[in-house]
Amino acid sequence: MTDARSTPRATPCIEFDDVVAGYKDFMILNNLSFAVQPGSITLLIGPNGAGKSTVLKTLFGLLTPRQGKIRLNGVDITGIKPSVLLSQGLAFVPQGRNLFGRLSVYENLELGGITLGMKTARERIPEILEFFPRVKERLHSRASSLSGGEQKQLEVGRALLLRPRVLLIDEPSIGLSPIVVQDVFKLLRTLADQGTTVLMVEQNVKSALRFSDDAIALESGRLVLHKPAHAVLADPNVERLFLGGAHPGTALDSDNGRLL
Repeated sequence: MTDARSTPRATPCIEFDDVVAGYKDFMILNNLSFAVQPGSITLLIGPNGAGKSTVLKTLFGLLTPRQGKIRLNGVDITGIKPSVLLSQGLAFVPQGRNLFGRLSVYENLELGGITLGMKTARERIPEILEFFPRVKERLHSRASSLSGGEQKQLEVGRALLLRPRVLLIDEPSIGLSPIVVQDVFKLLRTLADQGTTVLMVEQNVKSALRFSDDAIALESGRLVLHKPAHAVLADPNVERLFLGGAHPGTALDSDNGRLL
């Protein structure tokens, strides 16, 4: 029998190594280190202000770390601009609405694929619309006339035009009905099963955990837990993990940065 400890691990898709980052003199991420495996969905959980959205912004180059390194598939990407990261297969769907309201749904999709060239973007749009039939019905409507849920679907679809290898998504369920939320989670699960790495912040923690592979809990910008999603979901103290504070009796495994 092969010793599991001798089996080489795949290079993590995303690595934070002792990262310190924030705004001006206010640091939000404090010596944060974790790794995300390729082709997985990892859910960031923790109380408000824990640094979840800051992780996504720092990874996408919107914030430059004061300290530490960020790696993508083993390559140092610390401080690289978002436009460059997009070309390297990293896409970000931020919280809130980030559409061109006066433009049509179709025009917003075209702009989402502008780095591909217009011909390629237009070829991919029908493929994306199959995931979002309601958006497809509103193809020539102004983006501002869509419901909140439809706008979020359009944002996700626009990011998927790039066929990202890594998708960062912040609060995808905001403004969506429960049925549509489940559809979005199922889509993310399908993408991960096809090889896309997903790093997600989501307020509907229990629902998101059911579609995730791993969960990372933050508190005051520090890692307090990194466990398989099913183990977190089964924990009777799960609410404490995302409202703040790991439950009593946990211990950190120094070999892999996980709480046991």
